Amino acid sequence: MYYSNGNYEAFARPKKPEGVNDKNAYIIGTGLAALTAACYLVRDAQMPGSHIHVFEKDAVPGGACDGANIPGVGYVMRGGREMDNHFEVMWDMFRSIPSIETEGVSVLDEYYWLNKEDPNFSLCRSTKARGVDAGTNGKFNLSDKASMEIMKLFFTPNEELYGKKISDYFDDEVFNSNFWMYWRTMFAFENWHSALEMKLYIRRYIHHIGGLPDFSALRFTRYNQYESMILPMIKYLEGFGVQFHYNVKVENVDFKIGGGMGPVRQHTGTGQDTILKKQAESGVFVRNPYSSPTKKMATRIDLTEADGTARSIDLGESDLVFITNGGCVENSSMGSQTEPAAWTPEIKPGGGWDMWRRIAKQDPSFGHPDVFCGDPEHSKWMSATVTTLDMEIPPYIQKICKRDPFSGRVVTGGIVTVEDSNWLLSWTLNRQQQFRDQPKDQLCVWVYGLFPDKPGNYVKKPMQECTGEEICEEWLYHMGVPVEKIADLAKNHANTVPVMMPYIDAFFMPRSAGDRPDVVPDGAVNFAFLGQFAETPRDTIFTTEYSMRTGMEAVYTLCDVDRGVPEVWGSVYDVRNLLNATVMLRDGKPITDMKLNPIEKTVLKQVLKKLDSTDIPMLLKEYGVI
Repeated sequence: MYYSNGNYEAFARPKKPEGVNDKNAYIIGTGLAALTAACYLVRDAQMPGSHIHVFEKDAVPGGACDGANIPGVGYVMRGGREMDNHFEVMWDMFRSIPSIETEGVSVLDEYYWLNKEDPNFSLCRSTKARGVDAGTNGKFNLSDKASMEIMKLFFTPNEELYGKKISDYFDDEVFNSNFWMYWRTMFAFENWHSALEMKLYIRRYIHHIGGLPDFSALRFTRYNQYESMILPMIKYLEGFGVQFHYNVKVENVDFKIGGGMGPVRQHTGTGQDTILKKQAESGVFVRNPYSSPTKKMATRIDLTEADGTARSIDLGESDLVFITNGGCVENSSMGSQTEPAAWTPEIKPGGGWDMWRRIAKQDPSFGHPDVFCGDPEHSKWMSATVTTLDMEIPPYIQKICKRDPFSGRVVTGGIVTVEDSNWLLSWTLNRQQQFRDQPKDQLCVWVYGLFPDKPGNYVKKPMQECTGEEICEEWLYHMGVPVEKIADLAKNHANTVPVMMPYIDAFFMPRSAGDRPDVVPDGAVNFAFLGQFAETPRDTIFTTEYSMRTGMEAVYTLCDVDRGVPEVWGSVYDVRNLLNATVMLRDGKPITDMKLNPIEKTVLKQVLKKLDSTDIPMLLKEYGVI
């Protein structure tokens, strides 16, 4: 496998890999990473669909990309997805997935047209004092000291960030800024989360710093992610005869370790010999310290059928296994309008964490799941889906978002954060209707709280102890609904479904190199790891792109597909993006406006004078640096 960029490889079709007709593939899970692997097996590895078997422990596919109208409960979405125009693997795949709405159109086509005709941006990023616009005015409100703290983290080597928390690098200069409010609520970061992941996020999305305050950097699907993303992929795969097995739990994958040397995965980059050289130059990825070329082969899959029958599948070198290890929505529980969502963090048999623990015991290079799932109190938050049932609540929504929520176009343009909420509540309405079967006079609002264990401002209970009705009351209170109307509106004019997710932020827990297994470990003969808890260079977790990238890299490596995997968008290496981000973080102020002592002012003046005879001042002026 190698990385590439540019149109030459982006539009090329690879030859059919030798011997692929003699191979079989077994994919564990139906999340975005797993479905992407299946799509690349079909499209680029050109494996017969009947040779591909996908096992899903639930009754429906999609993993964390869900969205459903559950009989007797109501509409529910555990989360939402924000997309970027430089999700290179995602768009590489979705250009080939037909739309399920319009014949002759791809998912990429409909997504592109939608976001061009109806671009995303927010008119109210946050509120306080019960529905009053907080007036952030797109400003980050960072002091020079805070900016320097962010810059220091940006340039700190990865190795120094292993096991470290964000709070080890930031203090109240950052934590009390608008920047941190924007950041933590958009990405669901907590102060105690990984400093390494924080750094990787800043580097990965340096080109979007200016669009962070109003979400103009983001793009969204038309409907919930299950209907807009998962269903088209399922239909595409079924059209090729891919075999789906639902309500089937994979309990374990057994491996034979040793007996010779397996392949060493030295992925090559454009114009570079090995990924090791690229790592040394970029400083953004360190090879798994537990990796070794000792031969590792998956030999058996142990599973439990839908009827409870236990059976095994014996594997040879031509049987490829793609393993979704862990899972951010494992152990999720759903409440209802009248019942709270249960807190059930105990690892369930047959789930992603349980399976990964069994796999990890077999070789050190298979990762350390308990780094991520060992402290659910620090990886949890809650969400809820509020469905308005009539026209009583929508006027309060429209007052804040300043748009007609029934227009079918962008509504809030991203989350609206309630700055003075004890739960740190945020809420959003994407384009309505969010479900194809949703009544035209109803709205689906997604609400989430980063601090579910703290008492609410109106409902004096922790969010995790609240029914859907009580969560709706707290939300309505922060919307500015008159207190005397809150109880009636929450009970009779809305239906709210709460969801508790103990491991939703598990991938942000402080970690070190080797805690996540490489997508294809050194020595691996016939298996790969997929999803948010597999390691791939430079990209950042908690994104659709990361999941899909692991699927593509796994297939291209194991099947020897002779076409480049598009490398991660290199905005962090573009001086224009770096200059723009530097100015944007300082709310548009040039560096000449910094508080400098006399010596620093003299040095800066001398440096700029020496640059006068070059093109550099033009570039600095273009991006507002001077």
